[in-house]
Amino acid sequence: MRFGKTLRQSVYAPWKDKYIDYAKLKSILREDKPDDEDEPWTEDDENRFCDEIFNTQLEKVAEFQAEKIEELRRRIDDAFETLKELPPAEDGKEPIDADKQRLKDLEAKLDTITNEVKELQKYSNLNYTGFLKIVKKHDRKRGDRYKIRPIMMVSLAQRPFNSDQAYSPLLNKLSLMYFAIRQHLEEPGAAPDAYPADPDSQPETHKGEKYTAHKFWVHPDNLLEVKTYILRRLPALVYSEQSAKEVDGQHDPTITSLYFDNSKFDIYSKKVEREMEASSLRLRWYGQLSAKPDIFFEQKLLHDNGSSEERRFIIKEKYVKSFLDGEYHMEKTVQKMERQGRTAEDIAEFKSTADAIQEFVRENKLEPLVRANYVRTAFQKPGDDRVRIAIDTDIAFIREDTLDRNRPCRDPKEWHRLDIDNSNMTYPFSNINQSEVSRFPYAVLEIKLKEDTTRGKRPSWIQDLMASHLVHPCPRFSKFVHGTASLFEDYVNRLPFWLSDLDTDIRKDPQVAFEEEEERRARRAETEQVVGSFLGTKLGSYKPSRSSPVAKSYLADRYAADQQQQTPKSPYFPSSAAAAAGDEAGEPSHATPQSPTEPATLNYGTLSSIFPGGFSLSKYSRAKQAREARGSVASLPPGVVEPKEWIKNAGPLQIEPKVWLANERTFLKWQHICVLLGGLAVMGGVFIGVAVFVGVELLGGEEEAEMIVQRSGKDFDFLAGPLVAFGKAGMGGVEVNGTVAGAEMGELRI
Repeated sequence: MRFGKTLRQSVYAPWKDKYIDYAKLKSILREDKPDDEDEPWTEDDENRFCDEIFNTQLEKVAEFQAEKIEELRRRIDDAFETLKELPPAEDGKEPIDADKQRLKDLEAKLDTITNEVKELQKYSNLNYTGFLKIVKKHDRKRGDRYKIRPIMMVSLAQRPFNSDQAYSPLLNKLSLMYFAIRQHLEEPGAAPDAYPADPDSQPETHKGEKYTAHKFWVHPDNLLEVKTYILRRLPALVYSEQSAKEVDGQHDPTITSLYFDNSKFDIYSKKVEREMEASSLRLRWYGQLSAKPDIFFEQKLLHDNGSSEERRFIIKEKYVKSFLDGEYHMEKTVQKMERQGRTAEDIAEFKSTADAIQEFVRENKLEPLVRANYVRTAFQKPGDDRVRIAIDTDIAFIREDTLDRNRPCRDPKEWHRLDIDNSNMTYPFSNINQSEVSRFPYAVLEIKLKEDTTRGKRPSWIQDLMASHLVHPCPRFSKFVHGTASLFEDYVNRLPFWLSDLDTDIRKDPQVAFEEEEERRARRAETEQVVGSFLGTKLGSYKPSRSSPVAKSYLADRYAADQQQQTPKSPYFPSSAAAAAGDEAGEPSHATPQSPTEPATLNYGTLSSIFPGGFSLSKYSRAKQAREARGSVASLPPGVVEPKEWIKNAGPLQIEPKVWLANERTFLKWQHICVLLGGLAVMGGVFIGVAVFVGVELLGGEEEAEMIVQRSGKDFDFLAGPLVAFGKAGMGGVEVNGTVAGAEMGELRI
C-alpha cells in the first residue's frame, strides 16, 4: 500500500486539517507527471518546495503537536487536582457512594485523555513518516544538486513530536492515577493491581520470572567507560560459540538473529503501531553456522497489559526448512525426549510450543526477511539473575528477503543466505552488495532487572548509569524494527521515531544529564506522594542527590572542547571500591564531591615536601591548610562513627626483611657521605656546613624505621638532602671533591 493511501485511511477526523499535506508536496515535486513530460527542475522550484515543507508543513505539524501536548498536560493536571481533593482512604472502610461516583467520573475523564494521547502518538508517527518519505522522493528525483534529507533529519530531531520523551511524563501520571482509582473501586477480596511500571521500561517474562527491560544507545566514545563501570560491579560472561550456556573464556560471541515477516510487513506494522497482539519470530544462533551450533526458534508474545514473554525450542539446521514448510513436526526431538525419560508434562509443553510456532508461520505466511548480526558482551553474577546486562556492538542488518523474484537476496529454496554462511563472512560484510547491508553506528545496552529488585531495591549504581551522560535512552528500540525500516523503507508506511536520532550527536554534558534526571525523578516522586496519601500508603521515596557523583569522565572534556564551551567540572560516577560495595547492596552512594582543582594523587617527591610547615603554592594546599585551620571535618551519615583505628593498621605487624635492609642501606649511605664531607672539611671550610647538615639528615633513618612500624603512608624520600649536599659541593669550586661527592650522592635513594 502506498503511503498516500495509508495517510488518508489513518487520519483522525477532528484533526484532519493538521496533517502533512502529502498530496500538495507530491504535486510540487511533479510526481504525477511521467519523466518524458517533466520540465526542468529550477532554482525557484527548489525554493518553493523547501519553503513549503520546512516553513509551512513542518511548522504546522510541530506547532499543533506542541499545543496538544500542553493541552493534555493541563487536563491531566486538572484531573490530578481533582484526585487530591478526594478524601484519603481509611483502613477497613469503603468509600461512600458519592465518592465512588466521583472516582468513576474521574476514570471516564482519564479514559478520554488516554485515547487522545494515543491518537496524538499515531498522529506524530504518521507525520514523521510522511516527512521522511517525501524528502526521499525529492532526493531521488530532484536531488541532483541538493539533498535535503539530512536537513530534515536534523529538523525532526530538534522537534520532539515523534519522541517517547514527550509522552512519558503524561503516561506516568496517568498510570499512577489509574492505579489509585482502581485500588479504591476494586471489590473486597479482589487481587490488587500491580504497581504501574516506569513508562520507559518494558516488562518481560522469561521462564516464569518477570523482568523489567531498559534499553539505551551507547556512543563509541563512551563504550569503554560504560564497560569498565559495569565490570566494577558485575563479572563479564563470555560464551562459547557452540552454546550460550558454556563459559569458555574466549572472545565475546557473534550472535545472528534471523527475523521473519511476510510480503505485507504485517508483523513490522503491528510492532511499530504497538498493537497488543503484535508478536515476532526469529531464529538465533551463536558463532558461525558452519560450526553446527544450536539454533533457537523463538517467538516473542506481547500481552494486553504491555508485558511480553518468549516461547522457544532448539532445532537442528537440517530440519529448519522442512519445519517452515510444515513437513516436519519435531518428531525426532520428541522421541529423544521420551528415550531420556522426560516427564509427560515437559514433552507436552515442547510439542505445544513447536505446534504453536509452526501454526503462526503458516497463518501469517512468514519467511526470513532480515538478519541482525552483532557481538554481545554479557554481565551477570553466576547464579544470580537479579541484574542482567548485555552490550551489543558491531551491529549489522542484512536483507534476507525474496521480494524481488528476479533478483532475490536469498535463494527461495533455502532458509538462509548461503553466500554469507558458507563463506563464514563477518562484520562489516564488505563482500556483499552494500545496498543490502545497514550498519548501526552505536552500541546497544540492555539492562534487565528482576521484578523484586525493580521496586525500591534497584541498585543505585544502576540508577546512576541509566541517568548518566554515557547512555542515550531508547526504551522501544527493536533490532527487527530498525533493520526492517532501514533496509525496506520503500516497502513500509510507518517508521520508528528514533531514526532521526541517528544523525545527531547523542553525547551529553554530564551536569546537564544529571540535572535532567533529578528533575524527572522529583516530578515522579511528587505524583507518587499525592497518590500515596490518597491511598493511605507510601508508594515510593525520593532523596535528591547532594551533587552529581564523583569520577572524572574524559569524554566530558572532549565534548566540551568540540563545542568550544565551558563544561562544568562535575564528573559522574563514584570510582572508589567503597562506593561500589555500597552500591551492590542497593544503597545510594553519597560520596563527597572532589574539588575540580584537587589533584588525583598526593604530592610525593615534589618541592612542596622540602619546606617546613607544609608550604606550597598550589591551590589545593592552600585550601587544605584553610580547612585544617577551621578544624572542619567531613560530616558522617547518621549511625556512622569515626573509626579509632585504620583497617590497614589492624592485625599483627608483618614486615618483610628487605624493607628493613633497604632502610639500613640508606642510613649507611648517608653516614658514608657525612664522613666523606667531614674529611674534606679539613681541607676547606666550605664543606663544614654541608657535613653538619648531612649529619642531621642521618636522624632520618630512625624516623623511617618508626614510619615502617606505624605502617605510615607518608613519603619516605629525602629530597632536600641530596639537593643541598650536591649544591654545596658544586659551590665549593673543588672539581675533584665535587665529582666524588656527586658520584657518591647519586647512589642515594631520592
